[in-house]
Amino acid sequence: MKAFRPIFYYFIHLLKAKNTRGHGVHSPFLYRFTQNVIYEKLPFYIFSKIEKLRIYNQRNQQILQLTDFGTGKRNTAKIAEIAKRSLKKPDWAQLLYRIVNFTQAKTVLELGTSLGLTTAYLASSDKYLRCITFEGSAEVANVARENFDKLGLNNIEIVVGNIDETLKPVLDNLDTIDVVFFDANHRKEPVLRYFDQCIEHVQQYSVFIFDDIHWSAEMEEAWAEIKKHEKVHSTIDLFEIGIVFFDKYLPKKHYRMKI
Repeated sequence: MKAFRPIFYYFIHLLKAKNTRGHGVHSPFLYRFTQNVIYEKLPFYIFSKIEKLRIYNQRNQQILQLTDFGTGKRNTAKIAEIAKRSLKKPDWAQLLYRIVNFTQAKTVLELGTSLGLTTAYLASSDKYLRCITFEGSAEVANVARENFDKLGLNNIEIVVGNIDETLKPVLDNLDTIDVVFFDANHRKEPVLRYFDQCIEHVQQYSVFIFDDIHWSAEMEEAWAEIKKHEKVHSTIDLFEIGIVFFDKYLPKKHYRMKI
């Protein structure tokens, strides 16, 4: 039954999603956001380079040693297997690129690097932006670094280690953050803890993006609490991801959209 949960809730999402292509969105900013970010499909030059690298990783049979921070157990996995199960699909990764590009973000955080393909999308819109990404596994982080080198991306910093220990020290050295992509943990307590730590550094135009908000009951509970936070003004639920806005001039409203 658990395997069918995402499918079941996706159909519920389609039934409840009344906003398509921005219809019913009265905020000028959010309307532009829907048109230029969510429903825009034109490719940028970097997309083809990243997607060629995706194919390479999907075929890479190199074996990595991995450690589960939750259990302390070590296991092995091929890069191809990691690519298959953890990389965001192209349409969603490219949407993340457009969010960073649209908001003209200068400081971007990603919680959960994996092989770094999604990181590459987050970091590619401006060579002068600072992208900080957090990865638990040193071996996976090394592969991500190789991928960044192949793409010529020099504006990415990888922080390796347990994010429960590494996130706060990094945040303590930042004044504000513009975009954060939360993809490190899919349990309620850690998601809300990371959210609480990051929200102390938002500015008016910051945007938070949460992956897999309907993946489990815990993730749905976390998403519900995030929407109720006093600093959150508008949200967009695309089922696959949830987008959070903090601009106090936006309406206090939560949208479900089909994509």
